[in-house]
Amino acid sequence: MGKKTITSNIKATLHCNLQKVWNAVTSLTEYSWRSDLSRIEVLSDTQFVEITKDGYRTLFTITVKENCHRWEFDMENDKIKGHWVGLFLENEGKTTIDFTECLETKKFFPKLFIRIYLKIHQIKYVKDLKRFLESSSVI
Repeated sequence: MGKKTITSNIKATLHCNLQKVWNAVTSLTEYSWRSDLSRIEVLSDTQFVEITKDGYRTLFTITVKENCHRWEFDMENDKIKGHWVGLFLENEGKTTIDFTECLETKKFFPKLFIRIYLKIHQIKYVKDLKRFLESSSVI
């Protein structure tokens, strides 16, 4: 059976300035707001590993970083590989984020299962981000 590619997108408008949102999303040292992560290991200026609370590791390679506008990276672990694009737009003191993930499964998983898992993960990420930005006066 061939590899399956799944694309998922989430958009949200945050009541926060662009710089603060950018700093939160792109920080590799301040990630305590992420309920899914245990830690991040920075390997270089362009590579890092996220370790989930379950100990699952994913390697990320930054491919584009346009300050306060666009952040892209490739990601890979033993189950998936893919690409993530994050777009950031400020309008009247609010920031709209537009995040798209395109994943290819390495092992057989039902496409619907992966699509649902990915959407749940994106919703959780945005919820965590909103909570952090609303409670944080720093960054």
